[in-house]
Amino acid sequence: MAIKIKKLHKKFGAEILNYKLSKDLNYKSFKEILKIFNEYGVLLFRNQNLSIKNQVTFGRKFGKVLIHAVNQNHAKGHPEIYVLSNLDNNGQPSGKHPDQGSLYWHTDGSWRKITGQATIMVADIIPLKGGETHFCCMENAYDSLSDNMKLKIDNLFAIHNLDFSRNRRHGHDPLSKKQKIIAPPVIHPIVRTHPNTKRKSLFLGDHAEYIENMNYSKGRNFIERLNKLATKTKFIYRHQYKEGDVLVWDNRRLLHKGTKYDTANVKRVMRRTTIIGEAPK
Repeated sequence: MAIKIKKLHKKFGAEILNYKLSKDLNYKSFKEILKIFNEYGVLLFRNQNLSIKNQVTFGRKFGKVLIHAVNQNHAKGHPEIYVLSNLDNNGQPSGKHPDQGSLYWHTDGSWRKITGQATIMVADIIPLKGGETHFCCMENAYDSLSDNMKLKIDNLFAIHNLDFSRNRRHGHDPLSKKQKIIAPPVIHPIVRTHPNTKRKSLFLGDHAEYIENMNYSKGRNFIERLNKLATKTKFIYRHQYKEGDVLVWDNRRLLHKGTKYDTANVKRVMRRTTIIGEAPK
């Protein structure tokens, strides 16, 4: 059966219309899914019933699954799954957001030397309003830059630091000493080339702290300027979840962020899996 798609945005993203992830994870069909993934960058599967076990299985089709350094959010018995939930021990809204850092433009795993390839997000419980995920295509953002700016950034490197982004967005719950050792600062090129499509994109986001060999304050301002230039409305797809949605996105060419919701009065439970990719080049 040929896989049918519907575009989500004129530049990127596709909904897979006729596929059940819980029933068909064989190599032949996955090969076609991977081809569509590399072409469109974001895949949406509606009305799925994907178990935690099958989520891990699906993730491993892409490659090695990341065990996140923030281990307090691991699913019980499945450290490959990072749970984003606002529920308390009684299953009621706690008023606390599970990951404030996710509300800012970022790419999963950029704080690692070997960065994130794909992320799989499963929507278990969603609010009627808010709790969206927005995506911004960094290939389109790079293409929109002036030739002078492209020349300026072509050989620049940024230091990505989970401790930096965690402290400014989640200062009430900082990394432990052990977590800091597991996730030290790393250096990546500001412009990276996709290993499959060979297209160039910006590679920054909220984990990028400063620019190598540049005054710290000047580098911070430069990163914020580039992040703002990159995240223009015309580059963005806004996804409103339905329960049972499975989203898969390419961290090598996209930034993403969540939107706020009423954490004190509505429930939201999501399951995230990040697949490890390669060192940016």
